[in-house]
Amino acid sequence: MKLLKPTWVNHNGKPIFSVDIHPDGTKFATGGQGQDSGKVVIWSMAPVLKEEDEKNENIPKMLCQMDNHLACVNCVRWSNNGVYLASGGDDKLIMVWKRAAYIGPSTVFGSSSKLANVEQWRCVSILRSHSGDVMDVAWSPHDAWLASCSVDNTVVIWNAVKFPEILATLKGHSGLVKGLTWDPVGKYIASQADDRSLKVWRTMDWQLETSITKPFDECGGTTHVLRLSWSPDGHYLVSAHAMNNSGPTAQIIERDGWKTNMDFVGHRKAVTVVKFNPKIFKKKQKNGSSTKPSCPYCCCAVGSKDRSLSVWLTCLKRPLVVIHELFDKSIMDISWTLNGLGILVCSMDGSVAFLDFSQDELGDPLSEEEKSNIHQSTYGKSLAIMTEAQLSTTIIENPEMLKYQQRQQQQQMEQKNAAIREAAGTATAAPKVASMVNGESLEDIRKNLLKKQVETRTADGRRRITPLCIAQLDTGVNATSASAAPPVSSVLTTPSKIEPMKAFDSRFTERSKATSGTSAVINTNQTAIDRLKDQNLIKENKPKDILESSSDSEEKIPATKPLSLPKRKLELEAETVEKKKKGRPRKDSRLVPVTLTVQSPAAMVSEKDATCISAPALALKLPTPIPQKSFTLQVSSDPSMYIEVENEMTTVGGSKLSRLKCNREGKEWETVLTSRILTAAGSCDVVSVACEKRTLSVFSACGRRLLPPIILHSPISALHCTGSYVMALTTIATLSVWDVHKQSVVVKDESLQTILAGSDTSVSQILLTQHGIPVMSLSDGKAYCFNPSLSTWNLVSDKQDSLAQCADYRNSLPSQEAMLCSGPLAIIQGRTSNSGRQAARLFSMPHLVQQETTLAYLENQIAAALMLQSSHEYRHWLLIYARYLVNEGFEYRLRELCKDLLGPVHYSAGSQWESTVVGLRKRELLKELLPVIGQNLRFQRLFTEYQEQLDILRDK
Repeated sequence: MKLLKPTWVNHNGKPIFSVDIHPDGTKFATGGQGQDSGKVVIWSMAPVLKEEDEKNENIPKMLCQMDNHLACVNCVRWSNNGVYLASGGDDKLIMVWKRAAYIGPSTVFGSSSKLANVEQWRCVSILRSHSGDVMDVAWSPHDAWLASCSVDNTVVIWNAVKFPEILATLKGHSGLVKGLTWDPVGKYIASQADDRSLKVWRTMDWQLETSITKPFDECGGTTHVLRLSWSPDGHYLVSAHAMNNSGPTAQIIERDGWKTNMDFVGHRKAVTVVKFNPKIFKKKQKNGSSTKPSCPYCCCAVGSKDRSLSVWLTCLKRPLVVIHELFDKSIMDISWTLNGLGILVCSMDGSVAFLDFSQDELGDPLSEEEKSNIHQSTYGKSLAIMTEAQLSTTIIENPEMLKYQQRQQQQQMEQKNAAIREAAGTATAAPKVASMVNGESLEDIRKNLLKKQVETRTADGRRRITPLCIAQLDTGVNATSASAAPPVSSVLTTPSKIEPMKAFDSRFTERSKATSGTSAVINTNQTAIDRLKDQNLIKENKPKDILESSSDSEEKIPATKPLSLPKRKLELEAETVEKKKKGRPRKDSRLVPVTLTVQSPAAMVSEKDATCISAPALALKLPTPIPQKSFTLQVSSDPSMYIEVENEMTTVGGSKLSRLKCNREGKEWETVLTSRILTAAGSCDVVSVACEKRTLSVFSACGRRLLPPIILHSPISALHCTGSYVMALTTIATLSVWDVHKQSVVVKDESLQTILAGSDTSVSQILLTQHGIPVMSLSDGKAYCFNPSLSTWNLVSDKQDSLAQCADYRNSLPSQEAMLCSGPLAIIQGRTSNSGRQAARLFSMPHLVQQETTLAYLENQIAAALMLQSSHEYRHWLLIYARYLVNEGFEYRLRELCKDLLGPVHYSAGSQWESTVVGLRKRELLKELLPVIGQNLRFQRLFTEYQEQLDILRDK
């Protein structure tokens, strides 16, 4: 180990309170007291590391000096990407600095001309919120947030993507808050204050996780700072200024249960600063000797008021090195180099010391990959937060835009005040939206899960809890240990079925609930079932003639017998899903229980013959319903309506009659048919039944026959009604849809050959939307809808779609409620939102690719909603898309979108423009879009241009 005190690093004799080394290791910053202001100085690292560079006069030692702070600077911190430097001081401000383009050397104000700034750093944001001195600032692991703490007893979390937006103010300390540290996976932030407590807060909802007071009970007196630190593997949090048997210590707090059983002892006065080395180490291998691989360990430096510094390894009982009397006054801050071998320490006496270690002393550092593997194995994958490029300050060019901006600010203030009033009641209760997931409070979910946690022991005897997927920032697969209890395994998903994490605002996951009839692997449609839990009737297929109804509905369903093909038997749970529409009676579009096993030509033809066979030569074959003596079928639960069928109940003059009964909210009607009824279906408007002789009869909701029997060209396989639409699927896989009220055909004998040909798939779910659009979900996770006007099959959903896995539009979601958008598209795709991404992809994907996949995904969603004529979902995805275009700065596409919504301002006969889209007025949509566009100053011309056009149209 080498020790160096570079005398040229000083603030002219004034104290230096903070030091931080730049992530690239080329420079470091100091903060402290200036002549009559706060002072931030950026120094070159080269003269500290190499003696020849120090002696070489051509290599500048000081790179830049900034005197903008009005009072002493207490803390300087580089962002993890090295672009920004944040400084906080006694003037209650946090300043964020960024390097400016080189303009030529400028002199430091008020100094002799010799002192010139080599680099230009300018202040890009001033963050004002604290009402007292700012003591510490800290960047979150992915630079998404910046936290600051102050003597006003609060911690403020700033949105580092959009300064100066405040995401949360953490209130709970009753003394001056003097230190902050983020957990390396971004799940917690810890703060330490003079109130003799250390508090850990969750980043998920910015609420208090735990408050630790025991080690600080005996602490008397105060220190200028309390810089605590979290270990790079996330297991330990080490505090400053704790006491044990009236001796000063640095308290070690275990993440596992926040236990406080260990500490670093030995300093004679209070510990002011603790700093973990960013690297995780493993023992250095001796040449040739194959020592068994040792446990990875961390390295930590502790500085104290007793002017001494100690360096500890977590694998040793005693400190690695202690340096006494390193300074004349208390140690104030410590910073490690990113390679983990160098350390800078600063002191109240205004000087700085540099310690240089060798790998023999500390050990071999693990690579970033090994480090992230440790994180993954312990916490699952940590979630990367992609940041959008920051907008530079823009001049507002016209009064409209200024008015709009002021209105926005006023609204935000009102919301904030309302939130403050609400929060004032209870400091601990989370906001209502945040604390509820799927109708359960997060606390309940957490408690229930903790009851069944699985514990294992590592080789060295430490307890390890197998991580469970609780609503949190972790995504990815949670591997369950061999001893996992059965109830636990139903909460965990297996790699083959991994779905993107569903998260509100990337912070709330929706837990899949295991339901009766599902195996331990959760069905991919589970979320759709979850979401519609209150209206759902979930049943199991039982191999009897009659399916017993589930406890909450009085229905029995005719069992459809799958053809005995060993290759693919697809037995689906029968699910009946209904959709609520606001303001009108619910028409039910239902997912019918079907077990369709398809024999596709390709499956029967051997490989070499496959080439010369013509497609229609072998027809697809679907199963027919088995005739039954009687069955009951629930059509809808609101209004309550069910159908009863009795076959061959009486014989009149040699022919057997069948009876159809329908009960709607207690009112009954019945009718007779001359042949056996195979299957029936109904909606609130019509009831239809298919009989043995290929006939199809349709009745009104009150039992009046609407049409003479329709003769189908082949036997029925499945029947379906929604509103006034009736859909029939025949055994030769052709599909027809009729509008009974208009007495017109919507889809005529359309073959499923197109979507089933050549693949080993079967139809798993059929849905008829309220607009009479048939949708087929196949067993391979793809769903197609038939568009009557184009007469084409269109792919509207694909479970294996990689775009859905990679798209990231979290920052474009309007609010938590808006994400729970329901409609045919949501039912087919079976996911509320895929906004929490699989983080591995996020870490490795270039931002450009990310943008392209997100745009493609959002455009797919809009097109699918349009095809399904789902106006509610079309509007939902259109607004997210527009918000994404605004956030990412795609002016070209945004302009095209606005142009289409506005249409021609002056009417002309030759105009092809339609004023509505899926029943929504385009110009009303544009009015909703404009406030979104106005949020980005880059688009102010676009905003005013279209605002003016709309005003002209309104005045007409």
